[in-house]
Amino acid sequence: MTEPSENQPARRRAPGMSPERRREMIIQTAIPLITEYGAAVTTAKIARAAGIGEGTIFRVFADKDELLQACVAEALSPEHAVRELDAIDVSQPLSDRLAEAAEALQAHMSRMGAIMGSLGHRGGKHPGTVRGAGREESTARIRTALADLLEPERSSLRRPPEQIAALFFGLLFVQPRTDDEPDLTPGELVDVFLHGALSETTG
Repeated sequence: MTEPSENQPARRRAPGMSPERRREMIIQTAIPLITEYGAAVTTAKIARAAGIGEGTIFRVFADKDELLQACVAEALSPEHAVRELDAIDVSQPLSDRLAEAAEALQAHMSRMGAIMGSLGHRGGKHPGTVRGAGREESTARIRTALADLLEPERSSLRRPPEQIAALFFGLLFVQPRTDDEPDLTPGELVDVFLHGALSETTG
């Protein structure tokens, strides 16, 4: 029996893979490579990492530029972040819920920054429409998911959950980065957000 060539295993493992599923698999394989190599990454390298033939890429993408744009769209899409926020157990204390949310959103922003930086999007500029959702819609979806986490405490919040969610989301984006101070952990950030900047011993 003839041994399968290097370019055959993925097709043998998933003979019924739809073009949409194959496209998703290629994008997920390409994103970390783009983060590492930027626009210089080759489709041959992506194909090897995915365990497919290079020609398979061009059956679902017109060219390399289309693949790169699809990867940017995936990295900026709110879908993954919203799913993680929706999965947080609302029976937990509010501080724990928000700490999990902060961790998920920081990871989301880190992915965004990594791929945009590697492809030369200066200043974190949003490239426009992302999988049918522009920047404002993406932000609104994440804020809505955050507001849902705050909803059980609506009666004890000083402002509506939607407004508190917007404030928390903004804090995550503007968290200061300094050379002589370590980044706040999600738990520390939530503690400052919920209880303020003053310590309990401060008069």
